[in-house]
Amino acid sequence: PFNDPPQGEILVSGPNISPGYWKQPEKTAEDFVIIDDVRYFATGDIGEFREDGSLRIIDRKKDLVKLQHGEYVSLAKIETALLNCPLIDNICCYGDSLSSYLIALVVPNKKHLTEMAEKLDIVTSSWTDLCHNMEIVKEYQKRMEEHAVKNHLLKNELPGKIYLCDEIWTSENGLLTEAMKLKRRQLKEKMQLVLEYETLIYGPGSNLKANL
Repeated sequence: PFNDPPQGEILVSGPNISPGYWKQPEKTAEDFVIIDDVRYFATGDIGEFREDGSLRIIDRKKDLVKLQHGEYVSLAKIETALLNCPLIDNICCYGDSLSSYLIALVVPNKKHLTEMAEKLDIVTSSWTDLCHNMEIVKEYQKRMEEHAVKNHLLKNELPGKIYLCDEIWTSENGLLTEAMKLKRRQLKEKMQLVLEYETLIYGPGSNLKANL
């Protein structure tokens, strides 16, 4: 790994490692890899080497996202920390190995966002316009980042860009489960335009203007 400290999925090899799963070639191909003619089992655990040479398990791979520079971040950890912010009613973060930062889709708290607009002397004709107002979103991200820092999130865990959603996420509209957990795939499909065209999201070099 090129990140510091070195992080990555833990691979194990040796004579005691199974050659694969019994009659499950697809699963075997998924969990076993060959590197320099050596066969490894991919554990699914993400590890980090400490300065003393010991290996610490950080999290499960399925719960993490690997960003462009090789660092792993836990979306659930970030979302849990940010959900404590009174400005936020709900949040879903996205990231991948092609991006150096996370994108946060946020359902803002209507009362707090409206109060923020009043303090900034911003008047809009609708809730949608308020959510997409550049000055509002800029101030919103600033306050969200202040909350994140107070909750000990690292720099690479701070969303680099945010999008304020004017629609509440519910189980009825298919964006949450009955247990009120995020349906990431459905949210990603619904917000695909936002995620693909980042000029619709506030952040460095953005021009926030969208009708979604």
